[in-house]
Amino acid sequence: MSDKIRSIVVDDESLAREGLVMRLQQFDEQVEIVASCRNGREALQAVAEKEPDLVFLDIQMPGMSGFEFVKQLQQDNMPAIVFVTAYDEFAVDAFEVHAVDYLLKPIEEDRLALALERAEQRLQGGQPDNEKQRLLDIVMGLTGKSESAVKELLESGEAPRKYSERIAIKDGSSTIFVNVSDIDWIDAAGDYMCVHVKGETHIMRTTMKELEAQLDPDVFQRVHRSTIVNLERVEKISSHINGEFHLTLSCGTALKMSRSYKDKVRHFFLQDK
Repeated sequence: MSDKIRSIVVDDESLAREGLVMRLQQFDEQVEIVASCRNGREALQAVAEKEPDLVFLDIQMPGMSGFEFVKQLQQDNMPAIVFVTAYDEFAVDAFEVHAVDYLLKPIEEDRLALALERAEQRLQGGQPDNEKQRLLDIVMGLTGKSESAVKELLESGEAPRKYSERIAIKDGSSTIFVNVSDIDWIDAAGDYMCVHVKGETHIMRTTMKELEAQLDPDVFQRVHRSTIVNLERVEKISSHINGEFHLTLSCGTALKMSRSYKDKVRHFFLQDK
C-alpha cells in the first residue's frame, strides 16, 4: 500500500460530493482523492481504472444504490468501503457487506478522522476478530441494540425492524429533518414524494415503496396507490355507494381511500363499518 489512501467519493448530489472532497482535503497527508463520481456506474469504471484503496459511498442513489454497487465489485479489486448517508436504518446491511465504517450526514470531522483510521487498519490487514468487533460496535451505536441482540439478528439473517423517528429531506444545498410523528400524509407526484407536515409540504426524491419501508405500518398505511396516511390523524371516515371511503384528517384535508386498499387498513379503523 502507498503512503496515502487512494480514495474515490461517490454521491449523486454534487454539493454533498464536493463537500466531502473538501473535508477529505484536510487529511491530505493520509488521503489522495483519485476520482469523484456521480453514480454507481461511474464509480465501477473508476474502480476498474484507478484501483482505489477506499470508496466513500452514498447509499441512496438513482439507478444503482450503494449496496448494488458493492455487489457488482469484483473480489480481485475490492476496495474498502465507508458508507456515507443520511439514513441510519441501513446499518446492519452495511455490516453484512463488511463496510469499514458508516458515516451519517452531516459528517462530523472527528468521525471522518475515525473512519480514516479504521480504513488504515483494514488496509494494513487487521485481525478479523477485531474487525468484526469494530463493526459490531458501529452497528450497536446506530441501532441502539445490545451486542447480543445485534449478533442474534445477524446470525438469524433477519434485519431489524427499526423504523425511522425522523426522515431527512434534501432541499438544495441543505437537508431538512422532519419528525415522522409530525407527518399528516404523503402523496406521490411523479418521481417525487410530497410530505405534508403541519401545513407545509416538503418535496422528497424517493419512491413510494422506499419511503413506506421507513414508516411504522402500525401508524402509516397506504390508502391509495399514491397516498400514505398517518392513521392517528384520521378523524372521520365517510363511505360512498361505489365502495370507496373518504378520510378527513385532523388538519382538514380530505383523502380518498380506494377500494383495493380498504381491507388492508380495515383492522385499524374500520372495525365498526
